[in-house]
Amino acid sequence: MKSFILSMAVLFTSFGVFAQSTIGEGGPKIEFEKDVHDFGNLMQNGDATYVFKFTNTGDAPLIIAETKGSCGCTVPKKAEEFKPILPGETAELPVKYDSKRVGPINKSVTIKSNATNEPSKVIRIKGSIAAAPAEETSPVKKSSVTAPVEK
Repeated sequence: MKSFILSMAVLFTSFGVFAQSTIGEGGPKIEFEKDVHDFGNLMQNGDATYVFKFTNTGDAPLIIAETKGSCGCTVPKKAEEFKPILPGETAELPVKYDSKRVGPINKSVTIKSNATNEPSKVIRIKGSIAAAPAEETSPVKKSSVTAPVEK
């Protein structure tokens, strides 16, 4: 009886290891062209938008469930705006940074999906925003009319 129980335990353990090794091989997979975009030096109020491109390299439709910026100044495309991404298809995720803020940028966007390789993927933007030059105020214009000179 002990050998039967031991044999069954080995069999179920082996089956569990085999089952776990095959899980995750199929299904949708998300692969980004790049995980980090460096804007370099930008001017205040300039265009600070970058489009991250990614592909479903798996064998089932990829569903984007959530996209979330690390703060209110980093705004990715909403998850609801994505249709299922079929195997082999490429999609785009625009990320806009509010460039009215001056200083260094180091922000992230978290993407949650049904991808078997990375169900929670973090991409990043970085760079620096320099203050826009102060607007020059025009000097007060002098009148071209002069007062008569008394003799």
